[in-house]
Amino acid sequence: MMPPILFSAKRFPLLAALFLLGFFPILSLKAQVLVDLSIKRTIYIAYEPLLATVRITNLSGNRLLLADVEGKKWFGFDIETLDGRPIPPSDPNYEIPPIQIESGESITRTVNLTQLFPLSDFGSYRVRASVFATELNNYFSSPPLTIEITEGRLLWEQTVGVPGGGNATRTISLLSHRLTERTDLYLRIEDKEAGIVYCTHNLGDYIAYGKPDILLDTDNTIHVLQNTLPREFVYSKIGLDGKILQRGSLQAPKERPQLKRLPDGSVTVLGGIAYDPHATPPPATVAKLSDRPPALPLSSATPETSKKKSRSLAKPQTTATPKGPKQTPSPKASPTPTVID
Repeated sequence: MMPPILFSAKRFPLLAALFLLGFFPILSLKAQVLVDLSIKRTIYIAYEPLLATVRITNLSGNRLLLADVEGKKWFGFDIETLDGRPIPPSDPNYEIPPIQIESGESITRTVNLTQLFPLSDFGSYRVRASVFATELNNYFSSPPLTIEITEGRLLWEQTVGVPGGGNATRTISLLSHRLTERTDLYLRIEDKEAGIVYCTHNLGDYIAYGKPDILLDTDNTIHVLQNTLPREFVYSKIGLDGKILQRGSLQAPKERPQLKRLPDGSVTVLGGIAYDPHATPPPATVAKLSDRPPALPLSSATPETSKKKSRSLAKPQTTATPKGPKQTPSPKASPTPTVID
């Protein structure tokens, strides 16, 4: 076994001087601000909201003021492709209000990366969250996470005009996206000529064998009815600006509900029973003593009589023969011998 190697300032004076001057990173400095990054999924479709949650913990032992200073953003993200190509933010001059963190305190922030970075190109990206502390004059970053941007399978698409919008048009697309444990249904509204995507809404689970219903009313408002679970459906109403106007859940114990366009041009849902899937179920009722069924009537027979009855039941029953004169059975006739001459 080799003896341990001991560091001595006398033996290595130059190494000790470099350490004291700060040429080597100090691990305690790196741990003064802890940055954690979490993203719910690893695969997203293009233009879908990509929510990143960042947790910042102050371990410096002092109060910290996190604020922009001399062009350095106190909070931001570093995104790059797997080959190292950086992705700049859509607006590099974004501003975030300063915040003060007490010693030992943690804060959490959730940011939609789709609004900050152009992540429409298909491929994989590495994402880090970074925090700059002015008092410590240092950046602190989270471990990187890898995400993938892909595209869903097109189920339905229609280009419509915008009421009162002149020649403006909107392209409505219904897409499905297969994940590991389920399939999600998406609705995208975009102006392809202007290159503007108004929304890419995740409408929730979608059973692939149940084709979703989609209808447009007179204002080109979008109505979607999808099968989420056996005998369970979700209805969505979305405007051309991407705003969700109505959402509701339906149960269909017998017949499948459907969308129907009425004579006045409006769209309604026929069938199904509305319910709230997030409602708290009613408490279970506990049976009371008074709810017990009445007791069975007790037999008045004694054990001895019950034994006699059981014995009598066990005896085989004989058929009674009517009394009369005793008849003597007639003798059987003997066969007549055969005489052979």
